[in-house]
Amino acid sequence: MGSFGTGVVTRVGIVVAALAAAGWGFARAWSATPPPLAEREIRDRDIVFYERRAARDPQGAADRAQLAGLYLQRARERGGVEDYRRAEDRARQSLARRAGRNGKAQLVLASSLLAQHRFGEARAAAEALVAIDSTPLGYRALLGEIQLELGDYHAARRAYGGLAPAWRHLAVAPRLARWAEIEGRTGEARYILNAALAEARDRPDLPREQVAWFHLRIADLELRSGRLREAERALREGLALARDDARLLAARARLEAARGRWTRAVRWGERAVATAPDIATLALVGDAWAARGDSARARAYWARAEAAGPANPEPFNRQWTLFLLDHGRRLPETRDLLRAESAVRADVYGWDQLAWALHLTGDRAGAERAMAQALRLGTRDAMLLYHAGRIALAAGDTARAARCLEDALRVNPAVYPFGSITRALLDSLDRATIRGR
Repeated sequence: MGSFGTGVVTRVGIVVAALAAAGWGFARAWSATPPPLAEREIRDRDIVFYERRAARDPQGAADRAQLAGLYLQRARERGGVEDYRRAEDRARQSLARRAGRNGKAQLVLASSLLAQHRFGEARAAAEALVAIDSTPLGYRALLGEIQLELGDYHAARRAYGGLAPAWRHLAVAPRLARWAEIEGRTGEARYILNAALAEARDRPDLPREQVAWFHLRIADLELRSGRLREAERALREGLALARDDARLLAARARLEAARGRWTRAVRWGERAVATAPDIATLALVGDAWAARGDSARARAYWARAEAAGPANPEPFNRQWTLFLLDHGRRLPETRDLLRAESAVRADVYGWDQLAWALHLTGDRAGAERAMAQALRLGTRDAMLLYHAGRIALAAGDTARAARCLEDALRVNPAVYPFGSITRALLDSLDRATIRGR
């Protein structure tokens, strides 16, 4: 849901914490062996073990539920689309064998559908989960997250209001923090996430990669807030736990881009896409090569980013549509796609992209209407404010344009990729004001 590449973050990766909080331990498939294996290797061996057990027991539901959780955990850590599909498949298999008293499989089903951006199906699965048992906080938090993603803020507000007293719970805290951020309460979001990280560090049952995810979540927030030193510290600590985590590597590339350190941005970004070639990071590496003056390499990465959407089609692919808009590609097609999506998923970031697409294709009135929807919750995101400023400027409202652009820099003075453009626009507005006096 974040501005750049947090499709990563956009889809909150906390299902393992939710499962652990619900008492679902990930059993080891063999006795301890010296020297200790890496957690990822253990997980891969667990998957092989449970696949074999499931094959020997065609009617068994428990092993398939366990497999679903393992695949989902691996997908979160490695960005594997196929593992999300495997998680969904094994969860459905488990539920087909035992529909009752199988909340574990139902939870993974809803979470894997959410990760694939199949929000309508995810909502139905989460509602079924809560209908079966509304006691576990993780179940209700997951439903609230899906409502938030869909832009059903009335339902999300109701869900999060009931969860607020449990803000320290690991299945609840990151979701409450994201809700606070959407409503413009960034300081509150930061406090909740830091408390959650402290709790995660004290949980011996959480995999190291999952603890590293809390560092990533904090880094994403700090990057959106322009607090680069704090973001760097969070990323450094996260990478100490999970040195090859593509999400952390991509976030480090965004940090270096925000600092204008293009060589470092390339290095971190290329490490990230070698493991998980997400669209936002491919685009960023292309931008970094362009900033270094290597247009051939820039075009190669941009081509990969553009091709990645059709190659791996998914609903609501915000990384892809944002790349197309920011790089001036397929604008009418992207506008029409975003217009259709807004009828189903009416969240603030969808309205923002639609507003920007309408602006870029010359529909000033439509852009203003869509931008009003994007800003209706008071979200303090520099990208939204920058787009609002540009749209106001196109409409001739220079006073509102200046307020929005100043606010964008106030929220995030190091914002990538449009910080320098924002400053240049403000400078030109100041000169025009002086000339008009």
